[in-house]
Amino acid sequence: MLNLDTILAQAGSRWDEKTGAISMPVYHSSTFRHPGLGRSTGFDYSRTRNPTRAALEQTLAEAEGGDGTRAFAFASGLAALDAVLRLFHPGDRIVATEDLYGGTFRLFEKLLRPYGIDAVYVDTADLEQVRQALEPRTSAVFLEVPSNPLLNVADIRAIAALAKQHGALTIVDNTFLTFCRQRPLELGADVVVYSATKYLGGHDDVIAGVATTHRPELAAKIAFLQNAAGAILGPQDSWLLLRGLKTLPLRLARQERSALTLAEWLARHPRVARVFYPGLPTHPGHERLRQQASGFGAMVAFEVADPAQVPDILAGVSVFMFAESLGGVQSLITFPAVQTHADIAPDIRERLGINNRLLRLSVGIENVDDLRQDLERVLE
Repeated sequence: MLNLDTILAQAGSRWDEKTGAISMPVYHSSTFRHPGLGRSTGFDYSRTRNPTRAALEQTLAEAEGGDGTRAFAFASGLAALDAVLRLFHPGDRIVATEDLYGGTFRLFEKLLRPYGIDAVYVDTADLEQVRQALEPRTSAVFLEVPSNPLLNVADIRAIAALAKQHGALTIVDNTFLTFCRQRPLELGADVVVYSATKYLGGHDDVIAGVATTHRPELAAKIAFLQNAAGAILGPQDSWLLLRGLKTLPLRLARQERSALTLAEWLARHPRVARVFYPGLPTHPGHERLRQQASGFGAMVAFEVADPAQVPDILAGVSVFMFAESLGGVQSLITFPAVQTHADIAPDIRERLGINNRLLRLSVGIENVDDLRQDLERVLE
C-alpha cells in the first residue's frame, strides 16, 4: 500500500480514464443516462452516487485504513454525525465526552434527547468515569480526542475495549488530529467522524463532513442513511475537499510546529494563567497522546489571568483573526464561551473550565514569529 502522503497528493488524479485529467472533473449533473433497460454506468442519480464525490470518498477510505474501510461525505460535520446517530433508537444511551463541541452538545440535547436517546457526559480522559457510566442500555461511547476546546485526551484503545465488552459502539470525532496523526479505527473504534470543514479542507472555503467505518454492516447502514436522508456533499464542494487533502500533511506539519512554539511561549507569559496543549510535557494527556498518535495537533487554548483582557485581545489582534472554526491555513482566535460553546449552560461551562478567561487558537501556516509578536502585543 502507498504511503499516506502519496495517496493524498494524488487524490482524484487517476480517476478520469477517458481523458486522463489529473485534476478530478467536477460532475455537475443531477442524473445520468442509462445504457439500456436494467443497465447502469454505476451512476444513476447524484444523491445516491456522484463521480466527484465517489473519488473523494474512495480517497478518504484509503487514507483512513484501506482494506474494507468505507467513507461517506456529507454536507457538514454535524450532518455526518447526525447520520451516524440515526443508527440508534429511543431508549438507547450514549456516553459522551463532557467538554465537547457546542454543536455536538446541541445535537445530543435538542434533537436526540426529545427523540428518546439519552446522552450522559463524563470526563472521558478518566477511564474509571467511563467504566462507571456504562450500563446495559448504553449503545455507544462518543469521544472527542483531543476534546474541544480543553484538549483533554481519552484512551481510545482502552475505552473501545471496554465499550465492546458492554456491546456498545465507539465513535470518535478525529477532527483535530485527522488520520495523519491519529487512526482511531486501528485503535478499536467502530466509526470515525470529521468536520471536514477544518483540517481536511484546510482553506476555510468549504463546509463538509465525513463518516468512516471498517465494519461492513455499519457501512451499509450509513450508506442507506446518506442516500435516504440526502445530506450529501455536492460535487463542487467534493472537489474543493479533494484539493485540500492534497496538501494536508504539509499544512499540518507546519501548523503543529508553530503550535508547539506558541504554547511554550504562552506557558512562560506572566499574563497567561494556564495553557492547554497536549504537546507540552506538563499536559496530563501528553504521554497518552504520544502513545496513540504520531503528533499533537495545532490547536492551543489558554486562560488569561484577567478576564477584562479578553475584549481587547480579540479586538487588537492583527495577524490572528477573530473568527469561529479552525484548521485552515489562516490563524484564528476564538472565545469559546460566547461562540462555539454558547449552547452549553453557563454553570456547566464554568464547571468544565470553558470560562470567561479561556481563548482558543487555531494555528495556521503563517510565520510563527509574526503570530507570536501579534499575541505578545495584545497581551501587553
